[in-house]
This record gives sequence, structure tokens and C-alpha cells, in this order.
Amino acid sequence: MPFNIIYRIQEQVYYLMQLRAIVDTPGISIDYDIENQWLYVDWKGVHDPDSSWAACGLMLTSLQECPCSKILNDNSNIIHPTMQLSARSLEWLAHMHAAGLRHLAWVMPQKLHSRRTTEGVVLEIEAPTVCTFDDVATAYMWLQRQ
Repeated sequence: MPFNIIYRIQEQVYYLMQLRAIVDTPGISIDYDIENQWLYVDWKGVHDPDSSWAACGLMLTSLQECPCSKILNDNSNIIHPTMQLSARSLEWLAHMHAAGLRHLAWVMPQKLHSRRTTEGVVLEIEAPTVCTFDDVATAYMWLQRQ
């Protein structure tokens, strides 16, 4: 059964995500946003490389099961980020692109120590289009315009 999430933007504008759950684990939830026709991925808690790769596998499976061209990838609820982009990450993105992904709005964790390195790698990605953001509201608005 779908449920709604409402976010406030700049104290005045509101947006609504009507979500249908696909995956719900302690570390990640993946929902289909019915109105916007994209996946909303909410990473939660602490992730190590193994849990991150398992979550990426769930993202790919979810994209294959619910084909769409956009993902709102929300890392703002990650408590202790340890992620690093690698050749394996780029290979995963290629698989996501082959499955139909064209635009990825990536909300960064609050305390990502390797943020500059991560954003430098993101700039080199040709497809899909990946943009990083500090908050869900800005990412949401960007993704709607794509």
C-alpha cells in the first residue's frame, strides 16, 4: 500500500512523494515514487563495503523490477559513511545505465570525509548523469526537471 512523505522546501514550498515499498531492510529502503515515476532510495545507519555492495545489488534488482530512468539516492541518514567510489562502482553504474537509469540525484551523507574525491569522480561519469546534493529538497527539484 502506498504511503506519502512530505518535504518542506525553504519554509514555503512543499512537495509530496507517494511511495510504494519495494525493499525495506534495516540498512536501506527502496520505494517507487508513483507521481514522479522514479525510485527513492533511503540509506540508513552504518554501512561497510559489504553492506554497501549488497544495497547496490538491491538497487539494481529494484530498477530491473520497476523500470524507470531516475533515482533519488538519499544518503543523508547514513550515520558513519565509509564509501569510496572505485572501478567496481563505475561498473555498477554501467549496469544501472544498461537497466535504464539516466539520471541519479545523490544526496550526500553529512560527514563524508572523502567528499571532494567522490565529487571529482562523479564529474568524470558520462552516463548516467549523476549530480550530488546536500539536501533531499534540492535533489528532488533537480530530478523533476530532468
